[in-house]
Amino acid sequence: MGEKLSKETAEIMDERFGCDTLLSVATVEEGRPFVRIVNSYYEDGAFYVVTYAKSNKMRQIAKNPAVAICGEWFTAHGTGENLGHVRAKENEEIMSKLRTVFAEWYGNGHTNEDDPATCLLRIRLAEGTLFHHGTRYDIDFRG
Repeated sequence: MGEKLSKETAEIMDERFGCDTLLSVATVEEGRPFVRIVNSYYEDGAFYVVTYAKSNKMRQIAKNPAVAICGEWFTAHGTGENLGHVRAKENEEIMSKLRTVFAEWYGNGHTNEDDPATCLLRIRLAEGTLFHHGTRYDIDFRG
């Protein structure tokens, strides 16, 4: 277990991942690991992904919310949760940010916000390892 998220590591996380970032997300089903790359956005100890509720990843997370992630000299464990439809009132604030961050590709027809199964996945980080300019940071994100 590492140190709590410090001002320095929070700034590195925001700088590196507070934009459209490709992230590998691993799930487990019946003891077998699955991994895929998603577009993500980091904010306040969590990654956000626009996805589809009927996808394998969301089906697997519903059964076992433990996930592992990896991207740009960062690995972590956390908990995946379906926050519901992207147009749900409680998702307005974060979706406003995501539409801006993902603007380059978001409106290309791949994402259908009219479909009630288009959902928001939040991955709350528990602990992770971040490398930055030759320094290793073991971070405990759990407050």
